[in-house]
Amino acid sequence: MNHSGNFSEDPAGSAPAATWVITDGAAGTRAQGLALAEAVGLPYRLHELRQVRLPLPPSLQRFLPAPLLLREAELDPPLSGAWPRLVISVGKRSAPIALAVKRASGATFAVHIHDPKLPLRLFDLVAIPEHDGVTGQNVIPTHGSLHAVTEEKLADAAKRFAQKLDSLPQPRIAVLLGGKSNAFDFPVKTGQTLGRKLSGLAKEFGGSLLVTPSYRTPPDAFAALKDEIDQVPAFVYDGEGENPYLAFLAAADAIVVTEDSVNMVTEAAGTGKPVYVEALPGKSKRLGRFHLKMREDGITRIFEGTLETWSYPPVRDTDKVAARVREALGV
Repeated sequence: MNHSGNFSEDPAGSAPAATWVITDGAAGTRAQGLALAEAVGLPYRLHELRQVRLPLPPSLQRFLPAPLLLREAELDPPLSGAWPRLVISVGKRSAPIALAVKRASGATFAVHIHDPKLPLRLFDLVAIPEHDGVTGQNVIPTHGSLHAVTEEKLADAAKRFAQKLDSLPQPRIAVLLGGKSNAFDFPVKTGQTLGRKLSGLAKEFGGSLLVTPSYRTPPDAFAALKDEIDQVPAFVYDGEGENPYLAFLAAADAIVVTEDSVNMVTEAAGTGKPVYVEALPGKSKRLGRFHLKMREDGITRIFEGTLETWSYPPVRDTDKVAARVREALGV
């Protein structure tokens, strides 16, 4: 997803940003950091960590003097201007940089998203998914990833894509495709199999498919899936123009997500609609715990080519974490 930033400080530091979001540059971590900053509501700016010009792992960087670490950390844009009231870090590489900001400023409130692999007491708050099994006094447990899916954004996206979506027959099934990762693969055969299941589902219920790939979706698997669904009503996003991701979530009666992405499953669950998880070749103990917890909580089900209806409170842990931050900051 592309999140638009409410950035109120340029790289030259002409106006202070009350929040700095520090990430490792990955799309998933960036989305979560910006989602929390947006929910907190203070002016914010994104800083992406490119490298630390010192031969030390993140676990040891925290022992360096804060000015030295900040000087040797290459961020885009560079840190500048007054110290922020709040620093949000996502990803273990970003954690020691945020702690250096906290130490150097003497007053910045530090929040980390996910397990920082550092002593939790060094942060003011840490938001960690329940399936990681990490607890502590300053830990806020979350279902999965923080995200920026809200009623307002869904409604706005639905309006923008109404012309293309309203004519498609219901039930509309959104299909969110992930892809290859360290733990999972997405071969052509899997694309064909999933395409057949989706095509059969659309034919059986007289519905339509809303399909969007991610940057990790292998082109040949995506092409194989498209070949299998070409006889049913569908809106397939091919990468041209605005991504209809949020509009698909808004218009869907049910959502199918590949199992490799905690982010996409959690975003889909932000709608409160039935979410099915499609298996991919591969295995991850960590993601296995996540999916088991989501099924136990009545949020998701395994995709077996059928369509059922169930409901649950939309999963929006971003609001819960943001409320704790605002309370601590008195805003």
